[in-house]
Amino acid sequence: EVQLVESGGGPVQAGGSLRLSCATSGFTYSNTNFCLGWFRQAPGKGREAVATIHTSGGTTYVADSVKGRFTISQDNDKNTLYIQMNSQEPEDTAVYYCAAQSLWKLYCYPSYLTDPYWGQGTQVAGSS
Repeated sequence: EVQLVESGGGPVQAGGSLRLSCATSGFTYSNTNFCLGWFRQAPGKGREAVATIHTSGGTTYVADSVKGRFTISQDNDKNTLYIQMNSQEPEDTAVYYCAAQSLWKLYCYPSYLTDPYWGQGTQVAGSS
């Protein structure tokens, strides 16, 4: 059974940094084709894609709103997905979710995550 558990959320000041982790189980990153992603949902808004990465590590997507500030990465030994968030802005306040879906492609974009497994989410609370 695939499970995803996020951690690392909390309060962060404007301009600060935070790293979120998503520990996954039920599959391994090595020798598999999974699309992994981070999404977020701000109060009163819909869920939006932040960044995605293929378990091969070869392709990533980063939303324009966070490009240059957020970096998605993975640790194959730990089966863990990360997102490093720098230069935090108040607009980054949201619940952040990680997602994973088996995919017979070598590319990973948010639109490919049609029926992913989801984590429970972790809150990032920015302050000015």
